[in-house]
Amino acid sequence: MRRTKIIATLGPATDKPGMMEKMVDAGVDLFRINYSHQTHLEHRERAHVLLDVSRRKSLEIGLIADLQGPKIRLERFQNGVVLLQEGDDFTLDPSLPNTAGNESQVGVSYRALARDVNPGDVLLVDDGRIILEVVSLVKTRVRCKVVVGGKLSDNKGINLKGGGLSAGALTKKDRKDLLHGVEIGADYFAVSFVSSAADINQARSLLTKAGSNAGIIAKFERVEALENATGIIEAADAIMIARGDLGVEIGDASLPPVQKKLIKQAQDMDRPVITATQMMESMIYNPVPTRAEVFDVANAILDGTDAVMLSGETSIGMFPDRVVQAMARICEETEKQKETRESHHRISQEFNRIDEAIAMSTMYAANHINAKAIAALTETGSTCLWMSRISSGIPILAFTRHASTMRKVRLYRDVYPIHFDITHTDPLEANKEIIAILLRRKLVSKGDLVLVTKGDLRGHRGGTNNLKIIRVGEATEQHI
Repeated sequence: MRRTKIIATLGPATDKPGMMEKMVDAGVDLFRINYSHQTHLEHRERAHVLLDVSRRKSLEIGLIADLQGPKIRLERFQNGVVLLQEGDDFTLDPSLPNTAGNESQVGVSYRALARDVNPGDVLLVDDGRIILEVVSLVKTRVRCKVVVGGKLSDNKGINLKGGGLSAGALTKKDRKDLLHGVEIGADYFAVSFVSSAADINQARSLLTKAGSNAGIIAKFERVEALENATGIIEAADAIMIARGDLGVEIGDASLPPVQKKLIKQAQDMDRPVITATQMMESMIYNPVPTRAEVFDVANAILDGTDAVMLSGETSIGMFPDRVVQAMARICEETEKQKETRESHHRISQEFNRIDEAIAMSTMYAANHINAKAIAALTETGSTCLWMSRISSGIPILAFTRHASTMRKVRLYRDVYPIHFDITHTDPLEANKEIIAILLRRKLVSKGDLVLVTKGDLRGHRGGTNNLKIIRVGEATEQHI
């Protein structure tokens, strides 16, 4: 059972008949819709196809709605493209018409750009392929000198080196997209260009108002996010290390240590982590990954990421199902390494809740008695999340009656959802039914040890308060 989860982005390439089903068969755990591209109608149709695939497969596949955020972009050029030479003067001006760009100036989507930059600042355009230095400011006009030139086309992104742009994380478009995501049943919302916990709290307030309890993923793309990481991670339900814009702002050489630090910090704070951007980029056009990409995915897993994400590789790539297969192979092989099954998580910390203490005790016991599986009866998935922070390699089966919980826990490393309605089951027979399910699925055999956690009050959130150790095929249970 593969422990690391795979997220694949939907797009034109996945719209081919049968492709989404092939990708599920290849190993996708959650799909992502990217509100930076395509229309609401296209996203709705993809969500319907996903629902149909899930029903036919008897699976609950998670759906992530990724909000665009205040992506600062150039407007368009009269001829679609210009060639900038080193030393040229080039002006960015939000007051220009959208299609008035030429070799000397172009419009920009962010009207406050002149307010946020100063002479001497460096602007990185098109993921840093074009570099501009700010020379002077005249009202809304930002006059620049071309430091590194090249071909520049419509709608390319702009980043301020070192960060400092004041644009809020949620735009008017994001608010509309958020409501649309709620309508189509998104399980998580990824908030782009987060700079503080206030951005997460605002998104949660909007979701609550819309009647959704979807999880919130904080995307780390700004320097400011790194400066406020603790508060952001605490406010969010999960984080995503979005290495594209983040790499532009902090420099690509700084990305590896930042990635490792964020993964560890999120683990310490009991939050799942998604590692994203260009993980298998060459497979947009090629049927096999580069060796560097194999190492990139493997290293993220060794660092402890919960999930690895595919973007253009599946949304516009030539081989959406093959790239998932390749990523799954890398995950499975990497997970054989001993270091992926070792953990010192929270050894010296106290636990503030009974269900949290049960979760941690379960993992300690499972690791020391060579348990085959852990079955956790759960309402919200919290017990499984705490358990999954301990690297063990022992599968954690989330037995729940809620489809939404089944989809949410698909993001957690080592956790696998199973539908089970404890409210319709005799509590005295629940353990027998759980073992019977595990036997039918060939997840355990006679003589194996299984740990079962549940609460005395059936169907109540946060009520996990007991642990039983069961040897499959024996009538007696050991109760902790």
